[in-house]
Amino acid sequence: MIYTLTLNPSIDYVVELDRFSSGITNRSNHEEYYVGGKGINVSYILSQLKTESTALGFIAGFTGNEIEHRLGDMGICSDFIRLKNGISRINIKLRAGEESEINCQGPSPDDEEISLLMEKIDRISDGDTLILAGSVPKTTSADIYEIILGRVADKNIRTVVDAAGQLLLSCLHCRPFLIKPNRQELSELFCRDVRTEQETEECAHELMYLGAQNVIVSLGADGAVLFADNGKTYHSGVLHDRVIGTVGSGDSMVAGFVAGYQQQQDYEYALKLGTACANATAFSNGLASREKIDEIFNRL
Repeated sequence: MIYTLTLNPSIDYVVELDRFSSGITNRSNHEEYYVGGKGINVSYILSQLKTESTALGFIAGFTGNEIEHRLGDMGICSDFIRLKNGISRINIKLRAGEESEINCQGPSPDDEEISLLMEKIDRISDGDTLILAGSVPKTTSADIYEIILGRVADKNIRTVVDAAGQLLLSCLHCRPFLIKPNRQELSELFCRDVRTEQETEECAHELMYLGAQNVIVSLGADGAVLFADNGKTYHSGVLHDRVIGTVGSGDSMVAGFVAGYQQQQDYEYALKLGTACANATAFSNGLASREKIDEIFNRL
């Protein structure tokens, strides 16, 4: 089983206007809402690939009910911990020529609720995969990913960490199976401007020296490169169709790679499927459908 962890899922409320003016009442042209959270995005793409997963995390209040209900409608299994206080956050995205976002903090799990999460983590078994995705809420201990990885360290579990900055670095000694920084994140991690292939390779190998088993580096319009634990390097390109939005593309890459590797135990195939998922999401309104993923995969 693949488990995805989203500590602070959300309802993303998207509001479109001709223009936005502060200090007055604005009228929208269109609005819609989605379930948000990097781990949830991964679970959605996995479902499109007919790969089962269970979404873990915290939910609260009426928005938490809606998150759980929506995942059920999408055929995604969830095993959330329901918090006693607060509501799951609502993030607001205003589209008025340009896009502005207001990301809220969300509820605060107490020590008892954190312990309940750890009990679920402890039940993950040999052969399973655990994907930790996204930032840690300010209200939660900054080392929670490190603690979780430590609890499964003595099991035969593939762990994936899709995070940035110090949160990622602190997890590397736990030897995650996969991490997925982009060049900008590499630049921030190593306090240098990472642009060339050689600079990218140097940084990736340093992350592997620190403990990462496999490193995918997203290169934007140049595709992606995988530095694998077998000593080989794999490249994937991109298609130059019209990009509608890149939100969720990285999560789609993770889902496709994990599903592909689980299917065939082959890094080249896994990277191609991950790239197809990332491209398909970039060329779609929202996350990619299976039909779009298949189309892109056959064109790569």
